[in-house]
Amino acid sequence: MLSTVRPDGTVHVVMVGATLDLKTGIARIICSGRSHKARQVRAAGAEGAAVAVSQVDGPRWSTLEGRAVVRDEPEQVADAVRRYAERYRQPRENPERVVIEITVTKVLGNA
Repeated sequence: MLSTVRPDGTVHVVMVGATLDLKTGIARIICSGRSHKARQVRAAGAEGAAVAVSQVDGPRWSTLEGRAVVRDEPEQVADAVRRYAERYRQPRENPERVVIEITVTKVLGNA
């Protein structure tokens, strides 16, 4: 689940597939550039949007907090698609695909 904050202060939560690069501390989410989440992150500007991405597996859970930006460079999108395919499955083609990149600043969870 990706959580972002709307301009009115309410929280928008949506199911996503995320990947995490432990070396760089970057989490990535692929989506359409026209999606609400991508538009919200873009609207935050260059400093990025405060976001949280969470997952639950029975009693285990984790949350990554950080600042998110939207990347639309073809090489960045291709890298994120490759990572997504390795973790989940090959996504369908989407010429409007972008990457929400989250610079992780805090990790919460239990194992």
